[in-house]
Amino acid sequence: MTGSRNKMTIFDGLLLTLIVGAAAYIGYRVVVHLNYTWNWSLIWPYLFRFDEQQDRFVANYLVLGLLTTIRLSVYAGLLALLLGLCMALARTSRSLFWQLIGRTYIELMRNLPPLVIIFLVYFFLADQIIPLLGVDAFITNVEPATAYWLSVFVAPPSSLSPFISAVVTLAVFEAAYIAEIIRAGIESVEKGQWEAAHALGLTRGQTMKTIVLPQAFRQILPPLAGQFISLIKDSSIVSVISIQELTYQGTQLMASTYLTIEVWLLVALLYFILTFPCSMFVGKLERSYEHASAC
Repeated sequence: MTGSRNKMTIFDGLLLTLIVGAAAYIGYRVVVHLNYTWNWSLIWPYLFRFDEQQDRFVANYLVLGLLTTIRLSVYAGLLALLLGLCMALARTSRSLFWQLIGRTYIELMRNLPPLVIIFLVYFFLADQIIPLLGVDAFITNVEPATAYWLSVFVAPPSSLSPFISAVVTLAVFEAAYIAEIIRAGIESVEKGQWEAAHALGLTRGQTMKTIVLPQAFRQILPPLAGQFISLIKDSSIVSVISIQELTYQGTQLMASTYLTIEVWLLVALLYFILTFPCSMFVGKLERSYEHASAC
């Protein structure tokens, strides 16, 4: 059965030939007929440059942008997971008030354009909340050693406020989708699990913590990992508030070098290098879950 399902048919061969032919034709048109002067030699130094003072190669604009994208994605992903879990618990609560809170948040975030959310959160957070947290005072009095490690693991002190705004914005937006994934996982747990826990004298909170959530997270781990990949790609939108992540660096580099196609092809390759291993990991998780379910 498996062998027949994976066997290539004549139609598959014709379709593959058509796709390869179309790709070859597009490549031919780009190389031969596109009125564009390719100059890859100028673009590679923007990945790494040789620092004469340190006598070694150091990261340049595009790699620095890639590292900022990674930091944004990690911190926003963790915050989105926490917020999404809270909203999912609110949606599945017995309290009508918390159900309304959770549903209002999810529907609002899922039905607003991300760009609008970014501007709303950025201007409100930067102008109102961040000064209350004392971020500006911290930046003013920060020690050199602290500033160095802050630059390595978070952002340079001068960019800390916009970075925090970007992290919160991405987390607020992505948490709505994560909340629905977690809610689906919670509701997929059989009702008998709840009844058995109640018979053992466990409270609803104890049941959720020790029985329901572990089973739910085991089932939703692949879609959660897939949502994290979406978060990596969605992080490019914070370039509109001058966060120096990969897309922002690509835009600035294109404006200064006019190497439009080379820049964006290289940016696309860097995103692919970042997300493809994650996609492979998600696929492995899904196959592992299917195998465990079959057993």
